Amino acid sequence: MVSLLRAWLVVALGLLPLSLALHASEAGVVDWHKPLVGVPITHSQSLSPTFHRFSTGSSRKSTQSVILTTTSSNVLAALDPVKGDVVWRYVFEATDSVVSFRALGNVVVALSGPGGANFRAFDTQKGDLIAEQRLHKPSEGHLFEPSDLGSHIAFVEKNDTTLSPTADIFALTNGHALRRIDALSGRTRWEWTSPDKASSVVYSRMARTPSTVFIVGLAKSFASYQLHVTALSAESGEVIASAHFPSSIHNGLTDFLVLSDVSDDDSTPHIIWLEQGHMHFVSLTPTLAEKPKVMKGATYKSILNIGLNERGQFVALRSNGAGLAMKTDKDSKGISLVWEFSESATSDRYTESFYTGGLDKENNPYIGRVYWSHALGIASAHIYAAHSANGTGLVRGYTFPFETNTHGIITHAALDAANPSENVVIGRFVLTTSTGAVQLWQYDRAQWTREEALSEIALAEFVELPEPKTASAHVNEEIESFIDRVHRQLTDAKGLPTYLLNFARRFATGSYASVSTSAAASLDSADALARDEFGFRKIIVAATRRGVVYGINSGSGAIEWRRILGLGWAAAVGGKHVPLKLFVPRTVGDAGGDSPQVVLVTQRVADNELVDTVIFHIEALTGEDAQGKSPTGEMLQGVDIVSGEILDAFMLSGENKTVVLIDKFLQIYLFPETDETRQSFQTHSPKLNFPLLAPGRLLGHQILPEPVFTGKFIAHSTWATLFPPGETVLQTFKQHAEEPVASLGKVLGDRSTLYKYLNPRLVGYLTIAQRGAGRAPVCGVYLVDGAKGTVVYHAVVSSAGGACNVHAVLTENWLLYTYYDEDLVTPVQAKGHRVVSVELYEGSGVNDKTRSSESSIYFNKSAEVSVYEQTYMLPLGVTALSITTTKFGITTKDLIVANERGQIQWVPRRLLDPRRPKRKVTAEEQEEGLIQYDPLIPEDPRRVISHSYRVANVHKVIASPALLESTSLIFAYGLDLFSSRVAPSGTFDVLNENFNKVQLVLTIAALSVAIAVTGPMVRRKRLREQWY
Repeated sequence: MVSLLRAWLVVALGLLPLSLALHASEAGVVDWHKPLVGVPITHSQSLSPTFHRFSTGSSRKSTQSVILTTTSSNVLAALDPVKGDVVWRYVFEATDSVVSFRALGNVVVALSGPGGANFRAFDTQKGDLIAEQRLHKPSEGHLFEPSDLGSHIAFVEKNDTTLSPTADIFALTNGHALRRIDALSGRTRWEWTSPDKASSVVYSRMARTPSTVFIVGLAKSFASYQLHVTALSAESGEVIASAHFPSSIHNGLTDFLVLSDVSDDDSTPHIIWLEQGHMHFVSLTPTLAEKPKVMKGATYKSILNIGLNERGQFVALRSNGAGLAMKTDKDSKGISLVWEFSESATSDRYTESFYTGGLDKENNPYIGRVYWSHALGIASAHIYAAHSANGTGLVRGYTFPFETNTHGIITHAALDAANPSENVVIGRFVLTTSTGAVQLWQYDRAQWTREEALSEIALAEFVELPEPKTASAHVNEEIESFIDRVHRQLTDAKGLPTYLLNFARRFATGSYASVSTSAAASLDSADALARDEFGFRKIIVAATRRGVVYGINSGSGAIEWRRILGLGWAAAVGGKHVPLKLFVPRTVGDAGGDSPQVVLVTQRVADNELVDTVIFHIEALTGEDAQGKSPTGEMLQGVDIVSGEILDAFMLSGENKTVVLIDKFLQIYLFPETDETRQSFQTHSPKLNFPLLAPGRLLGHQILPEPVFTGKFIAHSTWATLFPPGETVLQTFKQHAEEPVASLGKVLGDRSTLYKYLNPRLVGYLTIAQRGAGRAPVCGVYLVDGAKGTVVYHAVVSSAGGACNVHAVLTENWLLYTYYDEDLVTPVQAKGHRVVSVELYEGSGVNDKTRSSESSIYFNKSAEVSVYEQTYMLPLGVTALSITTTKFGITTKDLIVANERGQIQWVPRRLLDPRRPKRKVTAEEQEEGLIQYDPLIPEDPRRVISHSYRVANVHKVIASPALLESTSLIFAYGLDLFSSRVAPSGTFDVLNENFNKVQLVLTIAALSVAIAVTGPMVRRKRLREQWY
């Protein structure tokens, strides 16, 4: 019976309109996908960007380079250094953070999870997963800070461009376990574990020789750390020796390095560390019998790991900030100075330098230096090659026009260099900036830029574009001469022939714009920021957590503008902006709407822990400061509107779209604050009712009719709704404030009516409630009347692994929320992902109309609601939900789902109707469009909007109406960006693209000729009839 029901459902689904199904010819035309990797991690050499060269054929001379990096989005990626494209990427689970990676030849290995619990090996060229192995249980992993502490990788082989058949690695994990692993199979050859298991010594660094592997750790003493080294046999893992070295290290993360020279099998590894500004070192032999030594003379403030540890080179900074290139010296068994970078001492004329190391095709090491010159307003780079100029060393220096006002400050540099002739050194740098940009500079030219801050979008809104304008340079006609007038008119008419030709061609061929044509403007078009025929092209204003705001063309995905948010007074101490709310106070339909504007509300958190609320008023088309305070090309300067945090912010609808902010003292702030906006706010304030969250309860507020002595309006509490003890609000959601409603009810098959519960004041809350020791928490879904605190709907669902990963969306009277159900209450129940569909109707049943959208908050029957609810099963987990929206709200609203597979799907509302009967449908129910209930929402590839794209880690989907009532625009963002358009009820308001327009034109032409020919004949016939 169940199989028969499923078969019937599949047939029924086949009858649904498949207007949303994407045809192959439309892929990449009506949509676009921007794959990202995330902002590179720069705090650790084992995670930050690096160039890697590998062989691509049997000959070692045939090589290829990639840029390997891990990112803040927990991605391991390889980038093409020529174009900046993503060669491959591996997205790790949120609970499986990358802690270290290394590359050798054609293999990249990575450790992830707590303490490096998981081992993976990837193919360097394609990113294919070669091997995967769990080294220890994640629950047994030590949670070190930083996360890469206690994890390290070293290859047994020394060649960096070819891969031998046995690619073994040494993997240090959890601060106390060392393994020798076959990277191609993941098989562990041997394993050693420290007896104290990191209770007294945490191992974090490693060096190797052909016969011995040394692991170096720190043991905590009273006021500092002491070095501890264990030497093991590289072949068997047996302990050769273990010893403490007298030392007093204050900063265990940065004040010691382990160096070796893998290019020379006879070299001896060294440990370098600082004690009270003096550099100490000790040679590592298998017996660990060497004594520590100290370099006399200069004092140092730090030693830097530049990625050349296995080439025996590093950079030391003197106490005055001067940078010294140093290396291990096999002859003297010590440390020697090889180069001092000029003008590298601390100065107010330039910033502190970033030092980095790199290798060329022959594995010769180079040291690079990058810094910003305040005096010249330009960036500078130095590249030092120790082997050039007959071994005496050579430095190449140059400047490059890095734009700090556009991309922030440089936070990391990676170097790739070459030495084509004896006295020539060339190089390229990959720079990571504070705004999340990744750039490759070759000499003084930027080859490409990746805007990886887009992987951290916090807020986004669609903004409608104005209609195209015909540009004309009219002058005052009173002083315009006849010749000037003729010249002007000829200039205005220069596009007329082209227009007439295009019109004739369109009329003759019927090749008009259609709903399947791209909304992207041509490269040479002046209409990139003008509306297209159907309103598919808009500007997406996106605010990121990196302090950058973007204007993205929804038709092509092109970045039209980008602006950095200035920190104001906090620039002197440092800080960041946290985006809170994004409003569109002026659209193309408003006065002055040819220049739409947005208002961004941020919380500025300074490094001195002071918090302010700042407003940025931005021109949506150009990114310019609508206040006129920030020049073009400079950082945007905001308005410090509240000295402290705010509780909420919202925008008043109507002609004066004023942004309202409420601070912790319930004071009201208006933006813009003018006499007109204050008067308008005072007029509307008696009608304003809004809830605010407080610990353990929800408080409703109203505005006092008159401002207090400070000149500020004040809110006061009017009601309270208490949450159960131990319950905490995780998230708030509500319907769009200006969403159109086309129908007030649903007509049933028997001609009775269910009237929608349309309460614009509904606010949704997602909560988590702790239930005591040994019991998993539960999750709550609330719908509350924000005007009087009435709980309209409440449900309790199970948590998943102790977390409430519930997603919810609300539109009109329709609530949808998803969760993972891991509770087995009955034998027939199964674990899985659930979606709950809830519809709210007025009164106690059919034909009970209470006018919920118009009634006063004091009207008792406004709280009488009929709830229809049904649960369905989804085949995949959900990461984001949205609902389509159209211009007038006539088109059916369908559900848009981003799933864990990286797909964007649509689910017809008909499948999610909570009134679907659990029996055979009647004739009246069929007339309504109801189908028989089936708990499983089937997976249909025709409903995948993103087709073959993998849109990774989507956490938000927004929708916006087009000019066509049938079509809704969607924009999904997370790690990746994706935009498309959907037509839930089909494109009923435009002709089908298969419509034969040529035949129509020919038919009209033939009829016109026939009328012209037969017209005189008919007139002559009528004349003859009058005579006879």
